[in-house]
Amino acid sequence: MTVKALYPGTFDPPTNGHVDLIERGSKIFDHVTVAILNNPVKNPLFTVDERVEMLQEATRALGNVTVATFDGMMVDFARQIGAKVVLRGIRAISDYEHEFQMALMNRRLAPDLETVFLQPAGRYSFVSSRMVKEVVSFGGKADGLVPACVLKRLKSRVKQTVKADRDYGH
Repeated sequence: MTVKALYPGTFDPPTNGHVDLIERGSKIFDHVTVAILNNPVKNPLFTVDERVEMLQEATRALGNVTVATFDGMMVDFARQIGAKVVLRGIRAISDYEHEFQMALMNRRLAPDLETVFLQPAGRYSFVSSRMVKEVVSFGGKADGLVPACVLKRLKSRVKQTVKADRDYGH
C-alpha cells in the first residue's frame, strides 16, 4: 500500500525547518505533497506562485515530493489527492496546543486521516517564517535559516517593501 502524506502550510517564506521536515517525511512516506494554503487574510509577503517556485526549487532533489496549492479545508484537499497522513511540525511546546486542537478537529472531520508530528532538527527548532521575515526586515542575517533561493528573494522583497513604506511615509 502506498502511503501519501500531506504537509500543509502557508510557507511564507519556506524555511530550512520546513525543508528539513519535507526531507524527513520523504524518507518515511511513499509520497509527500507540500500544500500551500491560499489564504490572503494572512497578508503574505510572497504570492502563492512565488512560494510554489521556492518550494519546488528547495525540494527539487526529492523525487517523491510535489508542491501544490489549495483553497478551503485541508481535509477536503487531503481526500482529493488520496493522502492518508497529515504531516505537521512541532518546534516547541507552544506549537503543540494549537497543533493538537487542529489534529483533533481534522480527526473529527476525516477519521481516516492520521496526523503525524515531527520535530525539526534542533538547529531549526527556533526558526519560524515570521521571525525570519522580521530579522531580514531589520537588516539581520538569515543565512542558514532559509534555502539560498529563498534568501535571495526575501532580501529583495524586504528591500522593496521598506522602500515602498518610506516612499509612502509609513
